[in-house]
Amino acid sequence: MDYSIKISGEAGQGIQTIGNTLARVFARSGLDVFTHQDYESRIRGGHNFFYVRVSGKPVTAVREAVDILVALDREGIVFHEKELSARGMLIYDSSALGQVYERPHFLDIPFTNLAVEHGGGKITANTVATGAVLGILGMGPDILEGIIRDTFRKKGDGIVNANINAAAAGHDYAVKHCRKCSFSVPPVSGPKMLIAGNDAIGLGALASGCRFYAGYPMTPSTGIMLYLAGRADDRGIVVEQAEDEISAVNMALGASFAGVRAMTATSGGGFALMVEGLSLAAMTETPIVVALAQRPGPATGLPTRTEQADLEFALYAAHGEFPRAVFAPGTPEQAFHLTQRAFDIAEKYQIPAVILTDQYLADSLWTFESFDPGRTAYTEYRLKGDAFKSLPGYRRHEFTDSGVSPLAVPGDAEHVVVTDSDEHDEEGHITEDAGTRVNMLRKRLFRKLPLIRQEMEPPLFYGDDNPRVVIAGWGSTYGVMKEAVDLLSGDMSIAMLHFSAICPFPSTAKFDYLSILNNADVSVCVENNATGQFARLMRAGTGYEFSAGINKYDGRPFTLEGLGGEIDAVAGGL
Repeated sequence: MDYSIKISGEAGQGIQTIGNTLARVFARSGLDVFTHQDYESRIRGGHNFFYVRVSGKPVTAVREAVDILVALDREGIVFHEKELSARGMLIYDSSALGQVYERPHFLDIPFTNLAVEHGGGKITANTVATGAVLGILGMGPDILEGIIRDTFRKKGDGIVNANINAAAAGHDYAVKHCRKCSFSVPPVSGPKMLIAGNDAIGLGALASGCRFYAGYPMTPSTGIMLYLAGRADDRGIVVEQAEDEISAVNMALGASFAGVRAMTATSGGGFALMVEGLSLAAMTETPIVVALAQRPGPATGLPTRTEQADLEFALYAAHGEFPRAVFAPGTPEQAFHLTQRAFDIAEKYQIPAVILTDQYLADSLWTFESFDPGRTAYTEYRLKGDAFKSLPGYRRHEFTDSGVSPLAVPGDAEHVVVTDSDEHDEEGHITEDAGTRVNMLRKRLFRKLPLIRQEMEPPLFYGDDNPRVVIAGWGSTYGVMKEAVDLLSGDMSIAMLHFSAICPFPSTAKFDYLSILNNADVSVCVENNATGQFARLMRAGTGYEFSAGINKYDGRPFTLEGLGGEIDAVAGGL
């Protein structure tokens, strides 16, 4: 069982509500879910869709064929009818669209009339549509009713009952009238965790002890701020909406200098404003975590679409030479754990750490059994309390073998904590002495960098143990590459390498991934950018050059069939 559902219509028609609700129903039913949103940069109108894939086994990518299409406007029919699978059904409301379609794979469901008759108003038409989809799938309405009660409890019994009745009306109508429907969802026990990429980063920040977040809303990073703000009171975290990204990064730096773990998040345009703050963090050796959620540029570009074109920007942004850590999760689970890793590395080595995500991962929902709590750990690296007070003296930028100086909290003892954005001596005071400059640069860069590199995990390897074809990628391409390997493994010897630790580039000490690449007949780098930025980074970091590249840069993610076809075209003869 593996079904794809697409809800299509204009912004403002409740597309996201239907999609999110269905995903929650499936997750609570114990099914595996993957979702993706495609929306225009506008509040009302335009053409948008919400994609939900549900299966009895883990699913991690978008498929091109659609089994159930909910068309809330005519454009949904025009654009997506051709995507219907052989068993596909399209449901619509002829009264809302002003047209009746006499086609065998169409089912006219009067969402609005049923809403008025059973739900008490047109506003419950989306609930009718949600119930109808469950009816077509042969699923009962009980779990949906529970979600409705949870969602509308604070609005009173009247609203709750109106939506329950609307859902039941849509469900019953679909069961009665969809005589050609052949869908079947097997019973599965136990609910699953459902989480989006942005929420996973926010959860990872909380688990890492983050106590201050500053940001300026910018798609697709805003979800991180909303997640943290929703838990600010319970978790004791201060969330500040700054007037711009310059203020946001400097607020976070100030909070970090004052003694708490802090982060900010933005997209490419906002990160462009943050780069001076990034250099300030490097010079003052103040830990900070920045989540960079990519979208197509340059400038405003495609604000609500996805791309992986900010890799080199994250690697080289800001002036001067200094170490940084860059992580690129491929799933919400990786996002959760790598956010913790980013905080730990930033605090341990007193450097900026960047979490690279994108619209595709940020907004998509995935199901998991759980996140492994055994992998979560908190280490306090700051000098506090008696350990600080007992020191005979304190030098903020003291030369050490590791390059890491004692990081104390100002005001926690009688010792003065001094630092400066100019070059400084061990105590933190401005200096222009050439020898001190050389020693400071060696301390900040050359002593720390090898230690940080040792902590970078090698790529994840999946597939044939001795593959003739290897596909490699980073960040959000994980899911579609993994399913492409499964799809093609019957016809070719294939495996994938997925990189989530990007900078410093992982060595081969823990896992010799270069031998995998060198022994393959064909190696293909898969990226959502035009110029092959990761392929260049691989060549610069290891000397290895891929045989081919598959690049997509139209603002949309790879589909499973699309990527599989391109890989087959490159290596199908093997």
